[in-house]
Amino acid sequence: MIRHFLRDDDVTAAEQSTILDLAAKLKRDRFLARPLEGPQSVAVIFDKSSTRTRVSFHVGVSELGGSPLIFTTASSQLGGKETPSDTARVLERMVSAIVWRTYAQSGLEEMAEGARVPIVNALSDDFHPCQLLADLLTIREHRGATAGQKLVFVGDGASNMGHSYLLACALAGMHVAVASPEGYLPREDVVARAREIAAEQGGSVEVGTDAAALVAGADVVVTDTWVSMGLEEERAERVAAFESYRVTAELMGHAKDNAIFLHCLPADRGYEVDADVIDGPQSAIWDEAENRLHAQKALLVWLLAQARGVELPA
Repeated sequence: MIRHFLRDDDVTAAEQSTILDLAAKLKRDRFLARPLEGPQSVAVIFDKSSTRTRVSFHVGVSELGGSPLIFTTASSQLGGKETPSDTARVLERMVSAIVWRTYAQSGLEEMAEGARVPIVNALSDDFHPCQLLADLLTIREHRGATAGQKLVFVGDGASNMGHSYLLACALAGMHVAVASPEGYLPREDVVARAREIAAEQGGSVEVGTDAAALVAGADVVVTDTWVSMGLEEERAERVAAFESYRVTAELMGHAKDNAIFLHCLPADRGYEVDADVIDGPQSAIWDEAENRLHAQKALLVWLLAQARGVELPA
């Protein structure tokens, strides 16, 4: 059965946990699974610039025994006259999976419709589910578990990261909160879906504008850039709107003493986070960055196992 990973709730809570368990195994033994031996190829397509996504998928596909085929939409027909669905129908005859870092979520959905190989969202304007797998793995490592932990995202709640934290953390049984200024709160449909999941998994969802109040008692505090790719013309407006939402040592002081700080990177020190926080003892950002590799490898292994009807490595 072909499964795709276009948004965080494309897997169940149990499946998410299975992928994270596998990621931990692959971190301990990087060559435990080799489902792409041959080598088989994985197409990794970029509309947006990247460091962590490009390197982690390139290295990850290679360590799974495969060959990463990395290209941009601008250097392919996908960037011009060919539709996502037509591109998928061509690529699925040559590659074992397709990974796409793009703008519109609708393009990924079109590509996945009827595709005969797994499609992975490596980032869209709406969601960043691969990053959340890495973050949840990091939380497991530093906090022992995800269920029952309180995570607070401070910043642009209407961003892909704000949306993915709501869905993925709800699936993980966490208490997730988003602190954003008016006009930058998460989409209502995403909040509603996260609350539905949280009710099933024993977690909770809270959205508000008071960052200090929401961060109180947090186990994990996270933020992201105030100016996502494609929004550069809004920089001055956004900096003004988010000025009081910077993660500072004072704000971290409202969280638990042993709380960790996460940021998907790249970070703009002095804007969304102060340098003494991101470089401080509570920061787990380098583990988080490394975990992109292990989490994405686990995701690919899981998706390929689903497609091929085979067991996961023990």
